[in-house]
Amino acid sequence: MTFVVIEGIEGSGKSTLMGGLGAALRAEGHEVVMTREPGGTAVGDAVREIFLKEPIPISPWTEVLLVNAARVQHVCDVIRPALAAGRVVLCDRFTDSTLAYQGYGRDLELDVVRGVCEIAARSVDANLTLLVDLPVSVARSRMRERSGAPDRIEREDDAFHERVRRGFLSLAEASPSHVILDGTQSPERVLDAALDAVRGLLGEPVS
Repeated sequence: MTFVVIEGIEGSGKSTLMGGLGAALRAEGHEVVMTREPGGTAVGDAVREIFLKEPIPISPWTEVLLVNAARVQHVCDVIRPALAAGRVVLCDRFTDSTLAYQGYGRDLELDVVRGVCEIAARSVDANLTLLVDLPVSVARSRMRERSGAPDRIEREDDAFHERVRRGFLSLAEASPSHVILDGTQSPERVLDAALDAVRGLLGEPVS
């Protein structure tokens, strides 16, 4: 089973890393499934629309339940079948994002949030989590360069995103299956470091 999750705050470069990592692994002969949360299924995409774009008030605990409802479907329909078929699964966000954004960012009870995530994940856990870390000020600058209006989470203030970043780092520092990548480096260097981590997981030579 090879389940790799990419985590980080908004503007960290997760999507760029995901694309590069998937292309590189496929070029090396691996069957790769790339997916994301919330999303990955029709249910997940509908939740994503509500969670990020709908201009309606959503309480922090509703956020937790929404993303975990989408996660149950995602695990059942996409992640577990792909892992059972021997594919490498790359996922943009998983349970760490819920813990970081809703647990640390929204200041909810972390143990309760973790319990809900464990139920939704149905005993599926990442073999490797790649945390792309960078200062909020750098991430904010990158977000300003994007086309289109910011989503509901991107519009949160810097204090919120600082709490989320600290949450991600706390989770990573407490886990041997996490690798922290320096998101201030070039996309090429971040990809090289990520590839080394994944090759190590797969038992392949690293660069």
